[in-house]
Amino acid sequence: MPDADDYPIAYTALQPGTPVQTSGGEQFATVQSVLVDEKVAVFDGIVVLTAAGPRFVDADEIGSIFTTRVCTTLSAEQATGLPEPESSNLIEVKASRSRLGRMFGRGKR
Repeated sequence: MPDADDYPIAYTALQPGTPVQTSGGEQFATVQSVLVDEKVAVFDGIVVLTAAGPRFVDADEIGSIFTTRVCTTLSAEQATGLPEPESSNLIEVKASRSRLGRMFGRGKR
């Protein structure tokens, strides 16, 4: 059951260390970074840290992003077969804590 501070957020507010879950709700990783295709400014996916090392989760495999978790559409079996991240024209996006605070009314006004 989500806690009271669990709100849907945009990928730009996603923080490193956020738990990543399978479609069944099992945590299999944590967010390492968010990737955006710089040429067209489109969310491309996330790099996650798993027990086997860094892996790439494509944007199409992300169901929902919340303040406390990322829900994927992946089964547990699919999550174990994710590819390693590759170098490309993608850039890492890091959200700032102050931006999150402003989004939820906790920042300076």
